[in-house]
Amino acid sequence: MFRGPLGVIAAAAMGLGGSWAPAIQTAAHGVEVSMGGADSVPPAPWVRGDPGDSLYRAAREALDRRDYRKAADLFAQVSARYPTSAYAADALYWRAFSLYRLGGTPQLREALQSLAAQRQGFPQAATRGDAAALEGRIQGELGRRGNPAAVAYVDSVAQRAAAPPMPPRPARPARPAMPVPGSPVPPTPPAPPTPPDEDSQCADDEADTRLAALNALQQMDDARARPILKRVLARRDPASLCLRRKAVFLIAQEDAAGAEEILLETARTDPDHEVREQAVFWLSQVDTDKAVAALDSILRTTKDRSLQEKAVFALSQHDGALARQSLHGYAERAELPEETREKVIFWIGQQGGKDNEGFLRTLYGRLKEEGLREKVLFSVSQAGGQDNSRWLLGIARDSAQPLELRKKALFWAGQSDASINDLTALYASTPGREMREQLVFVYSQRDEPAAVDKLIEIARKDPDPELRKKALFWLGQSDDPRAAKALQDVIEQP
Repeated sequence: MFRGPLGVIAAAAMGLGGSWAPAIQTAAHGVEVSMGGADSVPPAPWVRGDPGDSLYRAAREALDRRDYRKAADLFAQVSARYPTSAYAADALYWRAFSLYRLGGTPQLREALQSLAAQRQGFPQAATRGDAAALEGRIQGELGRRGNPAAVAYVDSVAQRAAAPPMPPRPARPARPAMPVPGSPVPPTPPAPPTPPDEDSQCADDEADTRLAALNALQQMDDARARPILKRVLARRDPASLCLRRKAVFLIAQEDAAGAEEILLETARTDPDHEVREQAVFWLSQVDTDKAVAALDSILRTTKDRSLQEKAVFALSQHDGALARQSLHGYAERAELPEETREKVIFWIGQQGGKDNEGFLRTLYGRLKEEGLREKVLFSVSQAGGQDNSRWLLGIARDSAQPLELRKKALFWAGQSDASINDLTALYASTPGREMREQLVFVYSQRDEPAAVDKLIEIARKDPDPELRKKALFWLGQSDDPRAAKALQDVIEQP
């Protein structure tokens, strides 16, 4: 389902941040989604003189060595022998964690008992949120092994995630004692405030447990999870925000028909901007024509600049003709913001291929905006190849083009596959100091001996003293011994 690390690299280049980063890394590396925030090693001892301190240290060292059986036994002793110790509450969690890492069915059951003991005896433990997530993972693993109680637990928690909470009963407004004719109509209550960021919204036991249950249920049974995930995405209460973000990710992981329609509906209708953006991103990882059509429809209907740009990126991750056609059409739409069209041109260039290269060269002549033309020059140069290099040199020679664009075309030709012979031959046929100065700079960036030869020739023979000075300067930056000899000759000439 996922299309490899390109999406990760490009997303980073585009500045896709927030809660996308961990999900993208998870998809790219194929690892289990972590629902808890704890590390695999407990925090360093923090209470000097505590009766459980030495046992806690020994347990921590055993866990660090991945001796999970010994760690589980030592953590158990902390809470059993020293129930009032500052380490007792968290030791129950770390015992469960160690047993979970052992992985046997009896150990998983013991881990649940340890988490239950923490929940009952230490409801305010610092690791309670992590414990809720760990319990969900353990129940999911037991469910996959056929444990009926675990299956029922996961299903129950996932069903709760899909059910919106009962709205509070609104307070009945007080009736004025004496109605006053002409009183103003009370204002409409303001919309609920924007929910806090994802971390603060999800930092509670109930959210952690439900997220873990959704993850576990989907791994157990895709078909059973699908309707629950759809109901989660249909919720609109603030408490469901984290669940909806997680549900979008899980829907994209399903290898089943219909994911595109669910993600498209979410991208169009979810009230949370980040949920919409995540839905668009994950459409880039669903490799079907339906996903491409969904992204195209988003581009044609949304006015949200950020969402447009995410959809452009998502389309660029698809290789087929339908995605190329959509991007080409979008690049030509003159009514769109120039900044957005610049990104379209960039991603078309990154896709590569003869069709895209030919389209960009043709598009250049139809564009009026100099900034867009400049982006085309860059994108064509990135594709490489002799056809593109010759085209760039043609722009550089064309006196009808703006001077700055000619200079940029020359620079990018020099950076791509243009031959040094073509570049050195261009000097004699290029009038004007500015273009020749650009050529001198282009020669200075090339490694071939012919480039140094040309700089030496200009430094010795060019009738323009300013161009001779430019050539001498760049010869001074060269390691070629012929450059040093040429400079010495200039200095010593009579």
